[in-house]
Amino acid sequence: MTEIPNDTQQAEDRVPRRVIGTPAPGGEASALGAPPSAHEEIVDEGVIYPDPAKARKAERVVALFFVVSFLAAIVFIVAYVVFQVGTIDKTQTSNFALGASLTVALLSLASGIVVWVRQIMPKYNLVQQRHPMVSAPEVRDNVGATFLQGANESGFVKHKLLRRTLLLAAAPLGLLPLVLLKDLGPLPGTSLRHTVWKKGLRLMVEGTKQPIRAADFNSPGGILSVVPEGHEEDLNALAKATLILIKFRPEDLKPGTNLNWTHDGIVAYSKICTHVGCPAALYEQTTHHILCPCHQSTFDAADGAKVIFGPAARPLPQLPIAVDGEGYLIAQSDFNVPVGPSFWERGDAEAEVRGKA
Repeated sequence: MTEIPNDTQQAEDRVPRRVIGTPAPGGEASALGAPPSAHEEIVDEGVIYPDPAKARKAERVVALFFVVSFLAAIVFIVAYVVFQVGTIDKTQTSNFALGASLTVALLSLASGIVVWVRQIMPKYNLVQQRHPMVSAPEVRDNVGATFLQGANESGFVKHKLLRRTLLLAAAPLGLLPLVLLKDLGPLPGTSLRHTVWKKGLRLMVEGTKQPIRAADFNSPGGILSVVPEGHEEDLNALAKATLILIKFRPEDLKPGTNLNWTHDGIVAYSKICTHVGCPAALYEQTTHHILCPCHQSTFDAADGAKVIFGPAARPLPQLPIAVDGEGYLIAQSDFNVPVGPSFWERGDAEAEVRGKA
């Protein structure tokens, strides 16, 4: 046995090892075959090297694809900023711009990678040796004996009562996924477009469930969380119908507020933020701003709850209110626009169009 001197061993350790598949240094032949010539494709020991001239052309094509992908990604970012949502038409324009630019970006990137692999990288014929997949007879016999031994020791075969009750307990488990599938439908249709508010329905204070007399709610800057009469415990209804009631001085109200839907400076807005549906219930009395705590969408309550800051795309809907013969605040009708996030409205509109078609 020949021993390698320490100096020689250290010198070899200092030599960087080449990654498999990369060309040998100095144009020398690699273990995978000879390097390509300058003018033609070479097949050597099962390795197909690309024609250098074609490889250079392919390189330019790949670079072009990558540049197109970069520009399309920039267009996607610009489209996300420029094309805002809020109406169905604006949403369609935004979706088209975002979808088209993202498609071009990903398709160009994928095309460049495909051309790179097929026309620039060398190709190899590889053979992988496989051993027989079937286990030896003695191994199979041992596994079978072990399984039978475990079944006998568990008592599954011997104790019929245990076996039958186990199968009885496991049978419904296979049906549980079918029950969970019920949550995938049916589609909401146009149900999200409407709430339970209707003409004559009294406004009730959330929590106390007491009706509100307009004469008692007379302090400017006051705010109440309000629910519809008869639906105080209906969480599905309250998810869309909960209100915030605000008392204003008449001179504080701006043109954005529909005065015909108010009573003595009292305005009712949907409590459901038009961004993602969080409760927009924080109120700043001095500025008349309604704040949603989830994503800081801010609405001007004195000006029709218009959006003045944050990601919300449209104002909080205003509910028409009046008083009944006993002086209690009531609804004049339902909201004239859908409440809640804009994607609810778009989903309802699309479902309605499909239904009419």
